[in-house]
Amino acid sequence: MDLVPALEEPLKKVLGPATAKVMAEHLGLHTVGDLLHHYPRRYEERGQLTHLADLPMDEHVTVVAMVADARLHTFASAKAPRGKGQRLEVTITDGSGRLQLVFFGNGVHKPHKELLPGTRAMFSGKVSVFNRRLQLAHPAYELLRGDSEETVESWAGALIPLYPATAKLESWKIGKAIQTVLPRAQEAVDPLPPGLREGRGLVTLPEALLKIHRPHTKADVEDARSRLKWDEAFVLQVALARRRHADAQLPAVARRPRPDGLLTAFDARLPFTLTEGQQKVSKEIFDDLATEHPMHRLLQGEVGSGKTMVALRAMLATVDAGGQAAMLAPTEVLAQQHHRSVVEMMGELAEGGMLGGAEHATKVVLLTGSMGVAGRRQAMLDLATGEAGIVIGTHALIEDKVQFHDLGLVVVDEQHRFGVEQRDALRGKGKQPPHLLVMTATPIPRTVAMTVFGDLETSVLDQLPAGRSPIASHVVPAADKPHFLSRAWERVREEVENGHQAYVVCPRIGDEEDDPKKSGKKKSPEDEAEKRPPLAVLDVADQLAKGALKGLRVEVLHGRMHPDDKDAVMRRFAAGDTDVLVATTVIEVGVNVPNATAMVIMDADRFGVSQLHQLRGRVGRGSAAGLCLLVTEMPEASAARQRLNAVASTLDGFELSRIDLEQRREGDVLGQAQSGARTSLRVLAVIEDEEVIAEAREEATRVVTADPELTEFPGLRVALDALLDEEREQYLEKG
Repeated sequence: MDLVPALEEPLKKVLGPATAKVMAEHLGLHTVGDLLHHYPRRYEERGQLTHLADLPMDEHVTVVAMVADARLHTFASAKAPRGKGQRLEVTITDGSGRLQLVFFGNGVHKPHKELLPGTRAMFSGKVSVFNRRLQLAHPAYELLRGDSEETVESWAGALIPLYPATAKLESWKIGKAIQTVLPRAQEAVDPLPPGLREGRGLVTLPEALLKIHRPHTKADVEDARSRLKWDEAFVLQVALARRRHADAQLPAVARRPRPDGLLTAFDARLPFTLTEGQQKVSKEIFDDLATEHPMHRLLQGEVGSGKTMVALRAMLATVDAGGQAAMLAPTEVLAQQHHRSVVEMMGELAEGGMLGGAEHATKVVLLTGSMGVAGRRQAMLDLATGEAGIVIGTHALIEDKVQFHDLGLVVVDEQHRFGVEQRDALRGKGKQPPHLLVMTATPIPRTVAMTVFGDLETSVLDQLPAGRSPIASHVVPAADKPHFLSRAWERVREEVENGHQAYVVCPRIGDEEDDPKKSGKKKSPEDEAEKRPPLAVLDVADQLAKGALKGLRVEVLHGRMHPDDKDAVMRRFAAGDTDVLVATTVIEVGVNVPNATAMVIMDADRFGVSQLHQLRGRVGRGSAAGLCLLVTEMPEASAARQRLNAVASTLDGFELSRIDLEQRREGDVLGQAQSGARTSLRVLAVIEDEEVIAEAREEATRVVTADPELTEFPGLRVALDALLDEEREQYLEKG
């Protein structure tokens, strides 16, 4: 993070080219500074030295002993059927007792060369019993050359750091490399302003680096971690604060709606009143649109909280003010659906330039990749002339050929499915930077929003509009209680008999096996453990139509269908011509069929918490109550079942997003949201360290407001340059 000349030295100069190459290729470490910031994942306490005579079972022990005897055996096994398996048995003694060590497979070569009778070494591992004898399997060992008491003592009593390692580089080799460069930690330049560091009682950076790699006590580790967490949170928040500061300097056209224009006419048509939340968020957005620098706002709302309505009113306000608004959707199905619902909500206000269009009307066009040539050409003409005030589309909107007359507002739906580059390309189409509204139905915990979307202001819609019904969710344990599954299909029939419709969601499509590349893949042990492949749409639809749901109109929908076929299926379902839609997660985002009241999710344990919550939001969108059944074969005590119980027990998306984040690694969440930029978080945990992140954001804003160029803080600038290597710099530019 903080690279100064001593820490910028390439590792190949310090550690030799072979080690440096492995570190660069497998761990992404290139300089002394990179290596110093490769922190231990955890610490092993090597027991005080144990006598062989009194070894405890199942504990991690460290012994100093001499090799008495070593023998290599060959044997046949499933992996090595022709007697090619190898097992090395080494007997060691310390005068008080004897102990057997075993090494298998490729692991035998090195110890076979090194552990010759008479060799003294330290051995460290977990004690187990085999054939009624104590043994250590694949112990770690360090040879002792000469009688160095000091080595023995320091090795046994210390906290041993275990590093994130790779098959090519064991943790202790990394540890040794770090010992080599550790003296240079003294030259690390501290990025934290001295006042901030002293005010919070944090140790200096050199001391933190020393303590995290060579702790004497657990308190050392704590000191180091709390200091390094601050570094990460603060440097990242300074980068985001500078981004916000720079954005605030950009020019934009203020877009204020006309007092009796399109927006007023639209509001007058609405058959309901907006919720308090919608009114509050709309006001925040209109205030931003009225300023002369670009709005950057993230709109989070539960599934069905009425985000689309809020976004549409912002688009109408922009059109009123003489600009154009573009809405980007992640899929064609969703773009078509947004287009349909916007045109329906606007009625004659969407018929600008047509007979019967209202006086303030504008044109609302759709632009997707699969449209016919003539349709595309007309849509592009309407955009270039300004005839169309609103355009809804997929990435097709970003192509070079698409020109806008005066792009004033960009609305991005489901941001996490949309790369930063794409948002950037669309923003580049305005004469001046357009205003930006990003919508997401995936509730994001506050700290993640501050970390990932830290350059956006956040608005939250947390009330459901009147008339939305609650959704009851239940876990159906198909393996323990098969009759529950039969009852689930009866419930689907009951919903259909009452005039409603249902979804059945499966993890995969079912035609993948035709692909020889995929089916020829060797299965990993994890796959084998899962026993059967996830249930597939095509198989399940077929079984249901012939069995449990015989006589009902069952159709399938998945991502590999031709766009026209997908659209036709969705239209039939929306019109009520289909009773049950068996689909993959293509229905996860934005599909709106108020008459669909039931959803059965097969193999629900194969989906993430947030994804299940998204899917569930597709039912209960009308006046009838929704029902969501989570079918699983996982046993009662498994983590997967607990996850499903959590989803069934609450409809609060923010609560679920916390659970989701605690169960997955932050890297996934940040990595996904950062569109693949490597997460820079090493010791900061986004959920646990909520306070650190919030305080760091305040401190960062204060520092940047007072000194945007950071002239007073050379150490902080160095740290920023390291964090914002070019890729990341561009990433934030595009944010």
